[in-house]
Amino acid sequence: MALSAIKSGALVSLKDLMHPSSEFFKDGASLRVTGKLVEYSVETAIAIIVDGNVNLKIDTQHLIELSIRIGSIYQFIGELLVQSDNEAILKARVGRNVDGIDLNLYHQSLQLLRQFQADHLNKRTN
Repeated sequence: MALSAIKSGALVSLKDLMHPSSEFFKDGASLRVTGKLVEYSVETAIAIIVDGNVNLKIDTQHLIELSIRIGSIYQFIGELLVQSDNEAILKARVGRNVDGIDLNLYHQSLQLLRQFQADHLNKRTN
């Protein structure tokens, strides 16, 4: 019996994710996203997080131990499900409250990480 490995969640900002031409906007992509929780439905276990003017639906049905508070900042790791109308929902397998995080500094670190990864890839191919 073959077991499939769980992939790590690629760090991605909502802004970088939420356009269909994004390299991360793929059905089944394993992602880590961060944003402020603005809406949550107990009946459906669907949360909505925002970062700037971009939002993403999060399916939290498997996160039974997570305490949900509107207005708090959360980070979720899971798989992206892209529907036929290009609407996306992240099926979360991990979630945590990250209140206190400086989102501007977080975005700067993501940019530096992307730059480092691109430079490292270029050095390996030359």
